[in-house]
Amino acid sequence: MDAALTIRTLTPADWPAVVALFGERGACGGCWCMWWRVPHGGKLWESVKGAPNRNGLERIVKAGQQHAVMAFAGDEPVGWCSFGPRASFPRLETVRAFRREWHPDTWAVVCFYIHRRWRRKGVAARLLEAATTRAFELGAGEIEGYPVIPKSGATAAAFAYTGFPAIFEAAGFEPLGTVAGAGRAMYIRRRG
Repeated sequence: MDAALTIRTLTPADWPAVVALFGERGACGGCWCMWWRVPHGGKLWESVKGAPNRNGLERIVKAGQQHAVMAFAGDEPVGWCSFGPRASFPRLETVRAFRREWHPDTWAVVCFYIHRRWRRKGVAARLLEAATTRAFELGAGEIEGYPVIPKSGATAAAFAYTGFPAIFEAAGFEPLGTVAGAGRAMYIRRRG
């Protein structure tokens, strides 16, 4: 990996860097890292993909309400990891297997986006380490993650946006269980 890679906390002034990283498609199909913030799927999700999601993310980034860390190669944005209080992501409650008794200090790591030229170079692992450190600094008592369980062969980036178990395990997270039929696991790391 390039030694010039730096990881830092997102600031409201970073909106142009987010746009440059996510591109016209909003990282993936107009998501703009809003999937977990929209309470229900189906028609509601279809109605907010694209410009509405972009506008929503822009609003929370510029208001300083989006928790994220970004990776840069020099001045070029190459990676993103979104996290925050679990209560910020109402869609988590719609996934039966992610429902559990949690507390106001439970945080969640919900999304990674790595530029295609930087995938498989350890960027996601570094982003997760930085996000975990920052979440604990901001008062998290425990942090959840929901990595995809890789099948044989390569997993398409569009389906790997929650990361893989190996990076969570390397960052000290422990498995809580597997989401039956969803191909995802639930991991947790507690302050300690």
